[in-house]
Amino acid sequence: MEILIPAIVAILGLIAGGTVGWIIASRAGKSRLRDAEAKAGQIIAEANHRAEIILKEADLAAKDKLIQMKQDFEHETQSKRNEIRREEKKLTEKESSIERKMDLLRKKERDIQARERLTAQEEKQLRSKQNELEDLLDRQNRQLEKVAMMSAGEAKALLMENLESEARAEASKIIKDIKERAEAHAEREARQIIVDSIQRCAAETTVESTVSVVSLPSDELKGRIIGREGRNIRAFETATGVDVIVDDTPDTVILSGFDPIRREIARISLEKLVVDGRIHPARIEEAVKKAEKEMDVIIREAGEQACFEVGIHDLDPELIKLLGRLKYRTSYGQNVLLHAIEVAHLSGHIAQMLELDPQMAKRCGLLHDIGKAVDKGQEGTHTELGYAIARRHNENQIVLNSILSHHEDVDAETPYAIITKAADAISGARPGARRETLENYVKRLERLEKVADGFAGVEKSYAIQAGREIRVIVEPEEISDKESALIAAEVAQKIQEELEYPGQIKVTVIRETRSVEYAK
Repeated sequence: MEILIPAIVAILGLIAGGTVGWIIASRAGKSRLRDAEAKAGQIIAEANHRAEIILKEADLAAKDKLIQMKQDFEHETQSKRNEIRREEKKLTEKESSIERKMDLLRKKERDIQARERLTAQEEKQLRSKQNELEDLLDRQNRQLEKVAMMSAGEAKALLMENLESEARAEASKIIKDIKERAEAHAEREARQIIVDSIQRCAAETTVESTVSVVSLPSDELKGRIIGREGRNIRAFETATGVDVIVDDTPDTVILSGFDPIRREIARISLEKLVVDGRIHPARIEEAVKKAEKEMDVIIREAGEQACFEVGIHDLDPELIKLLGRLKYRTSYGQNVLLHAIEVAHLSGHIAQMLELDPQMAKRCGLLHDIGKAVDKGQEGTHTELGYAIARRHNENQIVLNSILSHHEDVDAETPYAIITKAADAISGARPGARRETLENYVKRLERLEKVADGFAGVEKSYAIQAGREIRVIVEPEEISDKESALIAAEVAQKIQEELEYPGQIKVTVIRETRSVEYAK
């Protein structure tokens, strides 16, 4: 019982404490609930107030937008009305203009009808007068036939014959005047073209040599080049085909030969041997073979450079190689490759001034002396050889004719052949182009003319084409056509016997008969 009583008291205390706590918590919860309800009411009131403000603002914005749209609509409507008024005004003006034009057309139509009536009356009067005139002419013709004792057809034929003779005479006079003016103008134009072409061309002057000089580091190498009992120098000369001159000139060896390509191969070979230092027959043969391969490359590059400089890029590779060989070929001291490039530039410029194809003219000029690349040891002139080479490589007929005719071996068939011939003459005849001095050149031409002048019946002879051709003018009363051919053969034979000259000389005999009368 002593333990039970405190337990009961404790239980009662707990129940009392829990009841008191519940009462206190209940009161506190009610207080918080009242505060929350009050705050919620306040928030709702503020939200309602803000909603009313937003609704009013939206209402005001809608009203402003409606007013703006109304103003825009009224402005657009007013613009359309103004545009419609302008269009109506234009239509009104057009209607007025059309009405005025219709009035004018009606007036013109009335005028035309009046003129047609007047024209019909005049035409009727003209027909009447024409009939009267025909009757009058018929009567006059019959009277003229009686007086002249000649029919109308005969008189007409005589009149036509007289008129035809007068017309022919007048036409001949006009043609002669036109021809004379054209010749004078053409000569001035040709001179201007040639002068302009020469001024545009600036090529090197003549340089020709039959020796090449190789510099040595020291004179001690001369003995090694000669070799024991001269075996090295003999092996070198045999392999290259040139003569090696070892003299007292310090640090220098001279290579002599008339073939520029062989001489250049020898120079390259000797320079390689000097740099290498090993000089003996086996090494010499090896160096010469390498130099020959290098020479092939050099020749091809020279041809390609020439084509690039002229602007021709579709040549056959074999033709390019032959062009490169012209770098080591000279004519009267003039380098043939430089001459070909110069002729190509001159031909292109002349063709451009004559409104022809400058590329075709350049091609003809570049290839005109291609035969000189192979003419040594070959039968035929360089023009014939060049023609055969170009034809074998399918060149254009214009190019073929230019090659064959630039020394007048055949007649020129196109203007490009004549241009090539002129450019070739300009390149070869300009001062300093060739080694021959002016004095020797003039003497050679004089001797050539003197040979031809020595034949009976020759009136005068002229050496042209730098001495490549001589034209002999004979007296037509003394020399017949058959005798002209005989004189040409005799002059050619005498030139072969008495003169020394390069290439060939063309002999042309001209026999001309003129009939001249003077009208007083």
